[in-house]
Amino acid sequence: MGIVAGLDSSPEFTRIVVCDMDTGAVLRQGYAPHPVEGRPSDVDPQAWLLSLGEAAGGGLLEGVQAIGVSAQQNALVPLDAQGNTVRPALAGGDKRAQVAAADLVDALGGREAWAQAVGCVPSAAQPVTKLRWLAKTEPENARRTAVLLQAHDWLVWQLLGRPVRRTTDRGGASGTGYWSAGTGAYRPDLVELALGHQAMLPEVIGPSDAAGTTPEGLLISAGTGETMAAAFGLGIGLGDAVVSLGASGSVMAVHPEALADQSGMITSLADATGMHLPVVTTLNAVRTLRGTAELLGLADLESLSELAMKSTPGAHGLVLLPYLEGERTPNLPHTAGTLAGLRRESMKPEHLARAAFEGMLCGLGDALDVLRGRGVDVRRIFLLGPAAELPAVQASAPSLFGAQVVVPQPADYAAIGAARQAAWALGVSQGTLDPRTPPAWQGAAAQVLEPGDELAVGQAVRQQFTAVREQTHPGAFRS
Repeated sequence: MGIVAGLDSSPEFTRIVVCDMDTGAVLRQGYAPHPVEGRPSDVDPQAWLLSLGEAAGGGLLEGVQAIGVSAQQNALVPLDAQGNTVRPALAGGDKRAQVAAADLVDALGGREAWAQAVGCVPSAAQPVTKLRWLAKTEPENARRTAVLLQAHDWLVWQLLGRPVRRTTDRGGASGTGYWSAGTGAYRPDLVELALGHQAMLPEVIGPSDAAGTTPEGLLISAGTGETMAAAFGLGIGLGDAVVSLGASGSVMAVHPEALADQSGMITSLADATGMHLPVVTTLNAVRTLRGTAELLGLADLESLSELAMKSTPGAHGLVLLPYLEGERTPNLPHTAGTLAGLRRESMKPEHLARAAFEGMLCGLGDALDVLRGRGVDVRRIFLLGPAAELPAVQASAPSLFGAQVVVPQPADYAAIGAARQAAWALGVSQGTLDPRTPPAWQGAAAQVLEPGDELAVGQAVRQQFTAVREQTHPGAFRS
């Protein structure tokens, strides 16, 4: 029996879980917020270390033999030739590089060229786009940049005492925009295209490899991004998908191969186990519900859900296309939302509330269909986010998605996934685990919802949504 730890350094906080190596049982936990200084898009990486130290206080890591690191994805840490930060880290959610993203798409010859090169089309969040922004906006900082790390790479490097060797994992590398999940190789030419010159990139190590060992003998595993760590912590595998309900939404699924998608709707990521994790994003999820609640004068989403449950499936013919901020899936960046089916009998608050929930879920159902259309097997769907607990979501999701829906109990799944990775690396180093097979930890405790007799009703609602979408935006998914 051993003890391992996983830490998740998100944009706002650090969470640490200490787990039994064999079972995954959480033994103790730590938490600390990140110090808030300056603009949220520019972050001193030292703040991550300060938060980590505070979260690990009080002997939390006593007896721990290995640590796994999960951190916010796409946060770029540019270093000079001596290993010092050139400027504050560019946070994962930084949106200043939107113009740079379009610039890069054109520079390589369009969306299809990028999809074929690295499995994704540049977006404002990705490190490759941040490099372009840096070259255009801060040319002196760009010139000094010699090494490129992401948040979890930098934290692993710091924990190991800043060794000459710098590492990353497949999951983190796959989101950079200059590493291909399909070929398993970097595209240094894309770094040069964005930054204006070459830079040193971290070595990509395998899912069960160790990044190194501290002088005290503590093993540090490869680390990975939050998305990959959360998927690993949940224990999803082939046939599983995860639908995440944030302000925007995302759908990801485990798949045995990388998917290149010229439309740009699929981002082809690698997971933390050696498989692949294609992701489809919608711009409008919970923001649709919040907007509807405000329109109806409701204080919170719980009240909106309660009101929606007074209606019936199909919302008496009301259909809401929830493209309130434009949309990415389908690619309609400049469109607006649409409310169709208004009749005297449907003009009631409860029907609008129901239409908001159904519109949000149908939009995510479209994202699921993008993956299914590319051969991704989806038999079970994990539903994440606080909105997943709402009765109106749980009543509609199984029939609208056409699959079993699992609502896991709230937990620090990214930190748990990081701990599971640490257990894997430790077991391999001790000769007790196969490097190809992760430790068989118990899956997340969850509520399981079946479509049951409502499946036909849900599919009729989906058909009505599709008919309105095709009438309003004909051929949107064929463009």
